[in-house]
Amino acid sequence: MQKINLFLILLITSLISLAILMVVGLYVLASPYPSSWFNDMWGHMGGMMGGSTVPAQNPALPYFTVLFVVLVGVAVVGVVGLVYFFMFPQIKTPEQATSSQELSAGKNGATAYEAIVKTLTDEERSVIQVLKAHDGKYLQKYIRKEAGLSRLKTHRIVARLADRGIVSLKKFGNTNEVVLSDWLRN
Repeated sequence: MQKINLFLILLITSLISLAILMVVGLYVLASPYPSSWFNDMWGHMGGMMGGSTVPAQNPALPYFTVLFVVLVGVAVVGVVGLVYFFMFPQIKTPEQATSSQELSAGKNGATAYEAIVKTLTDEERSVIQVLKAHDGKYLQKYIRKEAGLSRLKTHRIVARLADRGIVSLKKFGNTNEVVLSDWLRN
């Protein structure tokens, strides 16, 4: 939703700026630019070989042109961004997906924790039980001791659980702090 607001703000500010630029440009560029004395003299003589005079160019014209192109570019980016976000809906993030899983588990009479524990192996279940006993947060080296697993086995189980979104890992010195996901805590 924040990206849509950003593109909307870009579009509105660029359109307002374009309108202001058009009004100021018409006023500045349409005003008669005073010609130099040389051009006046050249015009009265009919040019060198009877040709006409070259009208003087307003020195502000290149600046207005560049500013106009930049503002049109910003407006196009705003329109393209808004069209993109209205045409393609956002994909659910894992946090949104877990809340829908929690709701569906509640309808069946089982909590999310009970539903997940049924799908785990005995070793994975022992790691989850150690975490539950310590309020959902514990160091991996202590989980290994309490669950009675080897260091490598614990590492592999925790990595598998993290891949599934059941736990998250935070580096803590030479070990990991394993945190049970919020949607599994009761």
